[in-house]
Amino acid sequence: MEVDYKNIQVIGFDADDTLWVNETYFREAEAEVGLLLSHFETPNKIDQELFKIEIKNLPTYGYGVKGFVLSMIELALDLSNGTVSNTIIEKILELGKAMINKPIELLDGVEEVLKGLSKDYKLIVATKGDLLDQERKLEKSGLLKYFHHIEVLSEKKEENYKQLLKRLDIEPESFLMVGNSLKSDILPLVKIGAQAIHVPFHTTWQHERVTQKETHGLAYKTVSSLTEILNYF
Repeated sequence: MEVDYKNIQVIGFDADDTLWVNETYFREAEAEVGLLLSHFETPNKIDQELFKIEIKNLPTYGYGVKGFVLSMIELALDLSNGTVSNTIIEKILELGKAMINKPIELLDGVEEVLKGLSKDYKLIVATKGDLLDQERKLEKSGLLKYFHHIEVLSEKKEENYKQLLKRLDIEPESFLMVGNSLKSDILPLVKIGAQAIHVPFHTTWQHERVTQKETHGLAYKTVSSLTEILNYF
């Protein structure tokens, strides 16, 4: 299905795993907590239980490292029947602090793409996560100068995007979203009449995966790298 970008005036970018590395650090932390709790359960069972707890806690904690750390602590308490040591809890807290303090690793071509597109289009960031953490990452990234607006959303569903575009006085047909998650960055935009370009990241959280049935009949482009976007503008 063909897509046309001639009416695009504003381009939105997801942040985590679109502009910089993020999910990799969560997978590394999961492996670490699996080792810390290995005398309580198998690695596979630990992964499964952690995911269940994260999903259960999303309405309370939202997305981001802080909620992830609280879920890991809850996991440790559950698997140990409340007997987990203070030392393990401390190590889980240290994992979270290490994640928050990771240096920003920009993905290939990010600055080239933003610099090129910002000459002719208004650029915004529309991302999920913890507000303080995302503000910190944007500040450290050196990319703030390219964006007209930063929005940290509690969710990325159709209604969230509708409200954002209305607040910024952007017509859906003039908006393009770029991101790595089909579930959060692509499908909701296409369904409200905007455009979207999917830039897959090599690691995707289970919660962000979609089926072929969910994408069937929806028009969007998938590119192998961010720099390919420049071919269309």
